[in-house]
Amino acid sequence: MTTLEIKNLHVLIEDKKILKGFNLTVKTGEIHAIMGPNGTGKSTLAAAIMGHPSVEITEGEIWFDGMNVLELEVDERARAGLFLAVQYPSEIPGVTNAEFLRASINARRDEGDKISIRDFIEKLDNKMAILDMPEEMAERYLNEGFSGGEKKRNEILQLLMIEPKFAILDEIDSGLDIDALQVVSKGINEMRGDDFGSIIITHYQRLLNFVIPDFVHIVMDGRIVKSGDASLAKQLEKEGYKGIADDLGLNVAMEE
Repeated sequence: MTTLEIKNLHVLIEDKKILKGFNLTVKTGEIHAIMGPNGTGKSTLAAAIMGHPSVEITEGEIWFDGMNVLELEVDERARAGLFLAVQYPSEIPGVTNAEFLRASINARRDEGDKISIRDFIEKLDNKMAILDMPEEMAERYLNEGFSGGEKKRNEILQLLMIEPKFAILDEIDSGLDIDALQVVSKGINEMRGDDFGSIIITHYQRLLNFVIPDFVHIVMDGRIVKSGDASLAKQLEKEGYKGIADDLGLNVAMEE
C-alpha cells in the first residue's frame, strides 16, 4: 500500500494565500473526490503536489511512499509514481503521441527493462481501443490541433499507458459531452485497484455518477471543511456550496 499524505499545507501564489492548512491522506485502492467553488484552492493543491514553479509553500509537508515530495524535482515526482492530468494540456509540435508515451514509460524503468516496440504497440492499441480513439491519434503531434474532448481522452490515455501509483485528475470532466464523459470515466475505472489511488478534482456530480468515489471532500477557503462518502456529492448537488457553508456555519465568499 502506498500513501500520499498532505499535512498542514499552506500555499501562496503571487503573494496571495490560497491553501490555509490543508490536510488529506489518500491510499492506493482509494478514489477521493475534491469539490468546491472556484478560487478555493483545488487546482493549487494539484500544482503543489507536482511542484509547479508558481506555487510557494510556506508551511506544511507532502509525503508520498515514504518520500518527502517537497525535496523532489518535478520529473523525480513523476518517476516516483505521481501523475497529473491538467485542465489545459500543452500542445507540443514535433513530438508524436506515441513517441511521448514510450519515452514516458521508459523514464520510469531501469535501463535493462525498457519496453519493447512490440509490447508498446500492443499496449497502445489496447488502451486506445478502451477510449475509442482512432489509430491515427498515435501519430499526431502531442495535443496539437486536438479538440478539448480529444485532449481529455489523451490525458487518460497517458494515465493508462504510464500506470502511475497515484493520479491527480484536475477537472478531467470539464467541457465533455455525455458520450466523452462516459469514455473518460471508463478509462479511470480501468485503473482502479489495490495498486492505484487518485484524487479527482471536479465541480460536478455528473462525473461521480460514473466514477464512484470512496471519499468526497468539500474545500472552501483553502481547506477541507467537510468529508463523507459518495452521498456527500449528491447532497452538494441539491444544496449547492452555499447550502453546505450555511449548514457548517461558515461565512465563505463564493466565487462563481
